[in-house]
Amino acid sequence: MNYQPVIGLEVHVQLTTKSKIFCGCSTRFGAEPNLHTCPVCLALPGALPVLNRQVAEYAIMAGLATNCSIAHHSIFARKNYFYPDLPKGYQISQFEQPICEKGWLDIDGDWGSKRIGITRIHMEEDAGKLVHGMNGGSGVDLNRAGTPLLEVVSEPDLRSADEAVAYLKKLYQIVTYLGVCDGNMEEGSFRCDANVSVMPMGSSVLGTRAEVKNVNSFKFVKQAIDFEISRQIELIEDGGKVVQETRLFDPNKGVTRSMRGKEEAHDYRYFPDPDLVPLVINSEWVERIEKELPELPEQKRQRFITHYALPEYDADVLTASRLLAAYFEETAAFAHNPKAAANWVMGEVTRALNDSGRDIDHCPVAPKALGELIRLIDNGTISGTIAKKVFDHIWNNGGEPAAIVQQQGLAQVSDTSAIDAVIDQVLAAAPDQVAEYRSGKEKVFGFFVGQVMKAMKGKGNPALVNDLLKRKLS
Repeated sequence: MNYQPVIGLEVHVQLTTKSKIFCGCSTRFGAEPNLHTCPVCLALPGALPVLNRQVAEYAIMAGLATNCSIAHHSIFARKNYFYPDLPKGYQISQFEQPICEKGWLDIDGDWGSKRIGITRIHMEEDAGKLVHGMNGGSGVDLNRAGTPLLEVVSEPDLRSADEAVAYLKKLYQIVTYLGVCDGNMEEGSFRCDANVSVMPMGSSVLGTRAEVKNVNSFKFVKQAIDFEISRQIELIEDGGKVVQETRLFDPNKGVTRSMRGKEEAHDYRYFPDPDLVPLVINSEWVERIEKELPELPEQKRQRFITHYALPEYDADVLTASRLLAAYFEETAAFAHNPKAAANWVMGEVTRALNDSGRDIDHCPVAPKALGELIRLIDNGTISGTIAKKVFDHIWNNGGEPAAIVQQQGLAQVSDTSAIDAVIDQVLAAAPDQVAEYRSGKEKVFGFFVGQVMKAMKGKGNPALVNDLLKRKLS
């Protein structure tokens, strides 16, 4: 029997506010345990929460960018459950009246274009963190308690792990473009729970789902969902029954493991938080934020194609990151050659960044320097080969491209008499290859070009070298 996977994702987006959602404590990552705490996030008696306005603004931004309706009236609720890192014994979240609802994102892939529904986006506070292995016991770090989150809940519209990853990447790109999330998945800034079930192909009755908690990389999301689909199908075909439960993904072994049973939906006893007034959002507030939204990935991609005449592939790569797109645009402005700028950013710049483990915002070669380097190629001052040497010099030592070319004598040789002299030497030293070429083996021509350029230390004008060689050999 063939089976159809059904997948829905709950994505937790940690916001980039400087302070927590209901108090003034810092959200800075990596501080000493329990340093960024106060009576509010420690849940001391009598401490009252006050909503951080920036959290609401970021929620509206995310909602608008994902085609959601923004609620003019939303309320906070208490989600009651006990866990050692939850000081209050409940989490302040939203339930019946979230701030954003009924949105969607379009994803593209081998399946074509597909619209994935977004049920809701709501604001909530994060819990603390359990630290195990402390003198044989465990400790609780509450620095993270009260850190603001958006939870983005999709409809169960996804039908494969690849679709789920495409949706996640699209959402990730949007929230990082907006600047509402730093996207640091290793620090848990963007993580998801995947609800996975399978049903017979053609059926409209959904199967029992298992929830895979807190997966924090695109690679692991794909592995976890693929494993869970296979596990459930194998279980059903062996005569077993999928139970509703919460599972964890083991990235070392590529498997999911049962964390806790969930035979029935947990009763969190939601009720409106009596310490927080309803959030009222007027039309003027939403309209102001909408006008201030930055250019979103799809808009930027289309502009790169039309304004810079770039191929779709180039536009996709360059707009994958807001910072990479900005670096390209600055480079193109100095280079006056958008396609060459795109090739260098996707080629040498990306290679060097990957080799050094740096991000584009820590690139040692500034866009101005790269743009000037491209201009030196275009005006014939240096060859592309020499340009790579100059690029490496700037990367390691800094400096201005034109000055480096002059100091190191790297300017391209376009003197035909000088090139002619080198060609005569190369041809005289390779009579057998000359005979081969003249007998019809034209592939040998590349050998001559290489020898001439080697003798000229890469400084010969490639177009002239090719032209003069053809004349000599014919």
